Amino acid sequence: MNEARLQRVRENLAELGLSQALICDPLSIYYLTGYLTQPFERFFGLLVGEGGATLFCNRLFPDASGCGAEVVCFDDTDDPVALVAGRIDGAERLGVDKDLAARWLVPLLERGVVTDVALASAAVDAARSIKDDEERELMRRASAANDEAMGWLRSQVRSGKSDLEIAEGLLGVYRELGAEGFSFDPIVSFGANAADPHHEPDGTRGREGDVVLFDVGCLQAGYCSDMTRCFFLGEPDARAREVYELVRAANDAGRAAVRPGAVMSDIDHAARAVIEDAGYGEFFTHRLGHQIGLSVHEPGDVSAANGGQAQEGMVFSIEPGIYLEGSVGVRIEDLMLVTAEGGECLNAYPRELEVL
Repeated sequence: MNEARLQRVRENLAELGLSQALICDPLSIYYLTGYLTQPFERFFGLLVGEGGATLFCNRLFPDASGCGAEVVCFDDTDDPVALVAGRIDGAERLGVDKDLAARWLVPLLERGVVTDVALASAAVDAARSIKDDEERELMRRASAANDEAMGWLRSQVRSGKSDLEIAEGLLGVYRELGAEGFSFDPIVSFGANAADPHHEPDGTRGREGDVVLFDVGCLQAGYCSDMTRCFFLGEPDARAREVYELVRAANDAGRAAVRPGAVMSDIDHAARAVIEDAGYGEFFTHRLGHQIGLSVHEPGDVSAANGGQAQEGMVFSIEPGIYLEGSVGVRIEDLMLVTAEGGECLNAYPRELEVL
């Protein structure tokens, strides 16, 4: 059990007016206890209270005895709701997280174990948002592996492989670099396909003048990386070159705006204004960035709708893009760690326009 993290969660719960919470997100449980399993349809939960923490585990799960929490084991024939009910303080509101399925929550309510519940995901999300020193180093390592993988991706374009073949080969490269696998399914796009921000590889092969977009990330020691780079297969036309340079300038502006206390919407605006002032604002169709850590998309973002402030220890993406349907799409993405001095870019791979 990581007591420092658990204490932050308790403090965050107190700010929400809560003294107890049932956490069912496996990654949040891992964050607090160091114990990771995928429960599938079975109940899995960590009850956090003022006096301690209790982990409820099916006996089919790996041994959790070393996690630091009190462990309550049960079989498939047992009623986990009854076990949880016996540990909840019925006189207090129960905080629940977004992953608590209705098939467990409704019986708790129907049995009168609790009469008042509140969404408490923010208590854990806020704690996970601020990376400690160990997490920061793990994020750096994951991004360093991603930088190396990008070099391999660049070399594959010259081989004439399809987007699907390149995407399928990337997993082996990540594993050679010490990663467990993908942090998300890789996006590999040639030409007009790059104008679809979430294009799935479909066997397309590049042609002269095409942009080649790679949006990829690996999972290493439990932490995620995420980066996007674009190259050109042969000389781009004038408009594609203009689009690329605008996105690169927007990426530069967004990264430069990162510092403790900066308002997230202001960081978004710093990058977006570059694209809007050039007349391409309608083609930048998404937020500037998302937070990242144990999950590739964690709560909290860099967008016009977020009036919150960047805090030291946060890690989020800066990924402006311009998408001209049927023509070209460009996105350049980096991960930024907020430090006391400003912003540390976790990616070192070059951003200058490169013709292959």
